[in-house]
Amino acid sequence: MIIVIEGISAAGKTTWCREHAQSHLIRESYPADRREQPETGLATALYWTNWNAKRWGDALAMEEATGHAICDTDPQKLHYNWGMFQLGVLPESQWRLQLETCRAAFAEKRLGFADAYFVKAIDPAIARQQRDGDRSKSRDRFDLNVQLQPSLLRWYTRMGEILAGRVRWGLPETGLSLGSITTNPLRYDISAFDAFIASLDYG
Repeated sequence: MIIVIEGISAAGKTTWCREHAQSHLIRESYPADRREQPETGLATALYWTNWNAKRWGDALAMEEATGHAICDTDPQKLHYNWGMFQLGVLPESQWRLQLETCRAAFAEKRLGFADAYFVKAIDPAIARQQRDGDRSKSRDRFDLNVQLQPSLLRWYTRMGEILAGRVRWGLPETGLSLGSITTNPLRYDISAFDAFIASLDYG
C-alpha cells in the first residue's frame, strides 16, 4: 500500500509525517544538481521524471519491506508542472513534454497512482506563520507555492473523481487508519491516467 501526503510548502506535511510515519516514510527529496538543469527541454523533462520514478521505486521497496509506504509529497509530482503552466510561469510546450515523459513512465510502471492521497488545504497566512516558525527547511519558493495552491486543489479534486474517492482532504490528527484504505486496482491503469489528464481544465 502506498499513501501520499500532499499540500503546499509549510502546510504541515513533513511535521505530520515525522509524527505518524517515521518507519514507513519516503521523504521529500530533490537531486543535488537540480539548480544546474535548464528550465525547459526534453532532457529536463526526462531528468525530473526519472527522479520522480526513483522516489516511486523507493516507495515500492518500502511497501515490499514493511507493508506500506507513506510519501511526503506525491512521487508523480506532475501537479507542480501543471500548476506552473496554469500560472503562466512554465510554457505549455514544457508542460506537454513533462506530461509525455510522465505518461511513458506510467506505462512502464515506473510511476503510478497511490492507494490513497491525503491533501491539506491551508490558509496562506497560516502557512506563512508556520514557515516563519520553522527554519529547518529552505523555502525560497514559498510565495510561488502559495500561488500554486488553487491548481493543486483542482488537480487532486479531479484525481479523486477519476479514482473514486481515493483522495481525502486534511491530515488525520491521530495518524492513519490503514483498515480504511484498500488497494488501488488502477495503480498502473493508463486509461485512468488519460481520463484524469483529459478532465483537467485549462483555465
